[in-house]
Amino acid sequence: MFKKIIKGGHKKHSKSDSIDGSFHGYGLPGSGHPGSGSNSSVVVNYASWPGHNAKSSNPCPRTTLPPMFAVEPLPLFKDVAVSDRQNLFLRKLQICCFRLDFSNTLKLVREKEIKRQTLLELVDFIQSGSGKITERCQEEMIKMVVVNIFRCLPPASHENTGQEAKDPEDEEPYLEPSWPHLQLVYELLLRYIVSSHTDTKVAKKHIDHTFVSKLIDLFGSEDPREIKMILHRIYVQFVEKDYKLADKAIRGLLKYWPMINCQKEVLFLGELEEVLEATQTAEFQRCIVPLFRQIARCLNSAHFQVSERALFLWNNEHIVGLVARNRQVILPIIFEALERNIQHHWNEAIHGLTANVLKMFLEMDAELFDECETRFEEKKAKARDVEEQREMIWEKLADAAAERGGDHMVTV
Repeated sequence: MFKKIIKGGHKKHSKSDSIDGSFHGYGLPGSGHPGSGSNSSVVVNYASWPGHNAKSSNPCPRTTLPPMFAVEPLPLFKDVAVSDRQNLFLRKLQICCFRLDFSNTLKLVREKEIKRQTLLELVDFIQSGSGKITERCQEEMIKMVVVNIFRCLPPASHENTGQEAKDPEDEEPYLEPSWPHLQLVYELLLRYIVSSHTDTKVAKKHIDHTFVSKLIDLFGSEDPREIKMILHRIYVQFVEKDYKLADKAIRGLLKYWPMINCQKEVLFLGELEEVLEATQTAEFQRCIVPLFRQIARCLNSAHFQVSERALFLWNNEHIVGLVARNRQVILPIIFEALERNIQHHWNEAIHGLTANVLKMFLEMDAELFDECETRFEEKKAKARDVEEQREMIWEKLADAAAERGGDHMVTV
């Protein structure tokens, strides 16, 4: 079902001289196809609509507004009878089933404001818990969410766009122009997930594997507000709903871990702490090795905020408890990273935080600490031996070359 939703769209295009804002849409809730507008309560008025008899292979289908288009505000939920609220809910979704073009802030200003106010009303309705919405309303609501949040993202700053490369630290973060609407759609999804009126069995029909996979793909967004919304406010909630998902959530974070964007790394570390806060021992043990290998890399980051945020994980009592119970696996993985920080990191604050973590491990298990320290010193000694051997070999080669080449040998 969700593959159909996500791939849905209009293959043909219509153009208007009066309104040229681009929309993404799939038609009205409850209609058989995007061209059906027989419902007398429809608020989005059409004079014409492009045909739709084939699925588009384009993953990001685009359409333009029909020549005649009008949006009128709908009544508030409190102003209609309780028996009419489910129908009103569907009608409000109709207004939100199009993504307006924010490239020009002076166009469709009225329509943008009506959609924004409608989204606010939908969020308030779900949050108030004034009534359990029907399964059909839930299905159409998720369709509306899909249309709005699953979209083509602009190229990341590190991708080859033909422009001169810039230092990621100096570059201003990209801000999604449609965020005034997008934020409210995310908020609606969040309120639906956490609502006590949401039936988990019904929700799973609509928020399925495809939906979650595409949600994770949005980690590629360059807008820090969107990353924080997905990571901190939605992706955490799956773990709180079902703690057995913690392992999958952590592995998802590791899979999409940003490698060259330090600001994103700090966000991911913050979200990692939130997920670990809700993680039980059994789920934690399934992902210990890849998890702490990534944490070890963060500990040694030359960007002090990344290293600092990784060290702050040991300020969380729940995480420290998980680490203490699994120290036999964890300490050997990160001991070298901690020692490298003490010996080589340029930031003095990192030295102090690292020393505190090492002290914590020493107090947890002095014998294990000594074993790790011994192995670390042995590894360093072997590395020195290898280096000495390499230097000796090069010296012998240089001597041999000198004997053969004599005065004709060129040295660099």
